Amino acid sequence: MIRPPARPVPAGAVYFSLLGPLTAVRDGRPLPLGPRKQRLVLATLLARPNTPVPVDVLTDAVWPDDPPRTARKNLQVYVSAARALLGSTGDDGRDRVVHGCGGYRLTIDEGELDTLRFRSLARAGRAAGERGDLRTAARLLREALDLWEGPPLNDLRDSTGVAEEAERLEARCLTVYEDWAETEIELGRAAVAVDGLRDLVERHPLRERLRVAWMNSLHQSGRQAEALAVYDDYRQLLARELGLEPSPAMASLYRAMLGRGRTARPSAAGREAAHGTALPAAPRDFTGRREELRELLALLGSPDERVVVVSGPAGSGKSALALRAVHLLGDGFPDGRFHVQVRREDGSARTPAEVLGELRRLCGVRVPAVAGVPGESTVPTEPTVPTDSAVPADATVPAVSQEAAEAWQRWLALHRALIVLDDVPDEAFVRGLLPRSGPSSVVLTARGQLAGLAPVHRIALGALADGEALELLGKLIGPGRLRTDPAAALRIVRACGALPLAVGVGGMRLAVLRHLPLAEYADRLGDPSAALDELVAGDISVRLRMASGWQDLSADDRRALGRLAGPAQEGGFTLDGAMEALGCGERAAIRTVESLIDAGAVTSPAGEVTAHAALYEVPRLLCLYAREREAG
Repeated sequence: MIRPPARPVPAGAVYFSLLGPLTAVRDGRPLPLGPRKQRLVLATLLARPNTPVPVDVLTDAVWPDDPPRTARKNLQVYVSAARALLGSTGDDGRDRVVHGCGGYRLTIDEGELDTLRFRSLARAGRAAGERGDLRTAARLLREALDLWEGPPLNDLRDSTGVAEEAERLEARCLTVYEDWAETEIELGRAAVAVDGLRDLVERHPLRERLRVAWMNSLHQSGRQAEALAVYDDYRQLLARELGLEPSPAMASLYRAMLGRGRTARPSAAGREAAHGTALPAAPRDFTGRREELRELLALLGSPDERVVVVSGPAGSGKSALALRAVHLLGDGFPDGRFHVQVRREDGSARTPAEVLGELRRLCGVRVPAVAGVPGESTVPTEPTVPTDSAVPADATVPAVSQEAAEAWQRWLALHRALIVLDDVPDEAFVRGLLPRSGPSSVVLTARGQLAGLAPVHRIALGALADGEALELLGKLIGPGRLRTDPAAALRIVRACGALPLAVGVGGMRLAVLRHLPLAEYADRLGDPSAALDELVAGDISVRLRMASGWQDLSADDRRALGRLAGPAQEGGFTLDGAMEALGCGERAAIRTVESLIDAGAVTSPAGEVTAHAALYEVPRLLCLYAREREAG
């Protein structure tokens, strides 16, 4: 049966469906989609609508093992067929299928593709739920689910590439079904979700959120014995198949059901208590970063993004941005939100084994015993401590247990959690901690770029805009005092390099020294020899943060940064200036500057420019610290 589109399609337009077998209709009549290879190409393009699809991806979808020499020409034929099916141009006159450096891009509207309509309805439903309008949320989520007719692209899953796209679509559908079921349970209408949840649990027996919703729906329908049996069956399945236990949230729900009779529906507070959460308080003085916050929220709200790196120099507000986003995304991660600090208080890095141990403890991940070793066995791993870090190169780094690592990966594959690993020293440290599969997401904050990680999405932070920095200062000293001398206030934030940490410390200092005129404090900060001495508030010292970042650099990078601090302090430096300061040739200077960019000590233009045309910068306070070290 060909399902009609969710909303009217213009006469003559084609409506495609992926949430089931691949189908297309025009004016209510099904369209032939050609031979299998042509349908594989069409399905791959439709699975990534309005996005360039690399030629290699299309080739792997059609010929996973041994593509013929004519593969590219054959692809052109299949793409031409798709173009003919769609029509050569859209309503706006643009080509519907174009080829560029990124691959083939198919342009299609929401009303022409069920997955786009599904995504739109799901977002609207979640937004209604966040506003507290649960009836509207349930209706919109149900409309989205009505588009789902079974395993997506179930007629083409013998292609590995298409199967991966199909599994991604199915995971998205399952998440929306869980959202809908939880909303109906909260509305007191649990009975409408029971049968559908049972069927999905049979198809996805290890998906814990489905199990929890099924337990709740049975319990709220007065079927307590069945609800408890769902938990017991799941506990035995996990132990038998994976050597794991149900999450603390699910175990807590089970104990609560044992201790009470049927209730009308779970309260919002009860739901929050059932979800694991281990987060510092949300930053109260978070200011600016609107575009970056919007981008981070969008990425973490997408089921396609698993890892996001937030990078920037020391004091740029990476942790504050990550925590702000995580606190705003509570409902999207039902299996918990967790924050782990990767460094100790003195700035030295913890070991991967320590961090993994804390993650396991927070998430309730048990490591099964292995023969001869009670609880877990360890396997040797190469040290991940940089040779120039605070830890000696020959220090013994505790090995990460193979069983612990695998147990962690199994937990990630089965749960939708959001994890912040804060202040990561390098790529090697976190590779084994990142999800290989599953719906969980991880935010990494780091001073360096972590360029060796892929695929990840990166958000780079620099200095605040003047207006944002002044807004932050005003929150700390009061807007009235800020208005007494706006010119001096601007000098203060610029002397702080407009970095949130430094502006915050300066504001806290001024909040205590109420007698100190802004102009006098601006003069103090403007003195390069005194600025770092002035940026201390209680036990918070900007100099100590700069020292931690300095310690992360290799010995060669420290020497280079010390020599570049002079020209950098004068408003940045060019490649020619770097060659002169470093006393080396062009290639060596380029390598050195790019190494410092990778380490987060030097910033470069956002747009593409040649190495000779670029103006490189070092944050002012890091410059001052580097000059101190060079002079000392």
